[in-house]
Amino acid sequence: MNRRLSILLIILGASSAKAQYTDQINSNRPGSSIGAFSVGKNVIQAEAGLALRYFTHAGYNNSTFRGSISFLSLRWGFLFETLELTYEGQFLSGTLNSKILTNATVYSRNGFLQNFIGLKYLLYDPFKKEKELNVYSWKANNGFKIKDLIPAVSLTLGGNLNLEENNPFPFNNVFGTLYRPVFFQNLGIAVDEEPFFHLRGTLATQSHFLGTWVFVTNFTYDRYLSKYPQKSYIITLTHTFDPLWSVYIENQGRYSDLYIDNLFRLGAAYLWSDNIQIEATLGSSLKNTPHQLLINAGFSYRLDFHKDFISAEEIQEKETKKQERQLNKTLKKNAKGEKKRKRKAKRN
Repeated sequence: MNRRLSILLIILGASSAKAQYTDQINSNRPGSSIGAFSVGKNVIQAEAGLALRYFTHAGYNNSTFRGSISFLSLRWGFLFETLELTYEGQFLSGTLNSKILTNATVYSRNGFLQNFIGLKYLLYDPFKKEKELNVYSWKANNGFKIKDLIPAVSLTLGGNLNLEENNPFPFNNVFGTLYRPVFFQNLGIAVDEEPFFHLRGTLATQSHFLGTWVFVTNFTYDRYLSKYPQKSYIITLTHTFDPLWSVYIENQGRYSDLYIDNLFRLGAAYLWSDNIQIEATLGSSLKNTPHQLLINAGFSYRLDFHKDFISAEEIQEKETKKQERQLNKTLKKNAKGEKKRKRKAKRN
């Protein structure tokens, strides 16, 4: 259901005042890409769930890692409709089965894969102007137009905090403790360690076409100020085929001197209510050093404190009506008091 509600806004010809905020939840999930739009001013949103992972590594004699990832994303729209504060956290717990030696060795491993805090800002919004509807032609309103491919563009900047002194998953490598075998350790070559802090930037684009399709791209430069900076991309295509259901397919590539991978995911999402979405995903990588299988299940929940923009004219009109109501109350009160005094005068 990723970005699904923005599609509905186009169908309905939403105004620019609601280009960020939507009447229903607008989640970045399912999938790993982020949309160009924020949740909207005064909206707080949580996106959480559990992911099961299974890794095998041909380079380490088919050693395996089985584990589960608890993930949480917190999003807060503040100050402007175009600005969002984001936290993304992932905690991995599992078992590493090393088959490098003759006798397999099992290790219990757990630690953070991510603790990212950043700001997202909408740089360009092609939906700023209200879409003109043709009341005589459904095709004119829903047919493909080249200009529909012009994307909204946002930039997210922030940093990741490494909160553990001896994280067993340096640079998200679940086989990190096997990366420097005993032979290399005897030579004094240390195991890779992440710095306490490194930077990340993501450029996100979001295009809408044919009424029910959304195309999102992410281009990320991660781990700047670390030993192994990483470049990555994510391409996500989402289709809404029902007011409550949507499906997506996604490709992600990651490249660094330490780790290269290519992942494919597909999944579905269901809108439980205006403020709750549930979703599930299956995925796999193409390589065998390591090979990864994954399954995710999660939900998104929104606390909506959004208030639409009120113009100066509307504020003045409301104040005038308030004063008129107060004046009417005063006149009625004075009229009742005058009638009471007249009745007392007649009795006297």
